[in-house]
Amino acid sequence: MTLDSYIDYVILPILAVSLLLVFVRLFKGPDIVDRVIALDLLITIGISVITVYSISTGKSTLIDVAMILALIAFLGTIAFSYYIEKRGRK
Repeated sequence: MTLDSYIDYVILPILAVSLLLVFVRLFKGPDIVDRVIALDLLITIGISVITVYSISTGKSTLIDVAMILALIAFLGTIAFSYYIEKRGRK
């Protein structure tokens, strides 16, 4: 089994199923904390899809996009957690 067929038949279907499950948690999440975690996980899975695509095509410029998305996701999670913490004190 070559790397391209492994990516096409194993890795991408696993990522697609995980995206579907995360979307369910994002829309169904009973609490805002669940939705924030689902949004962070959604961006992380998106980064992994970009990375897998970059590996399969050999374009290393997409790794820069993945790093920027990771930084934005991290800062967004920190901002949401700060907001949730401040809202809980009132």
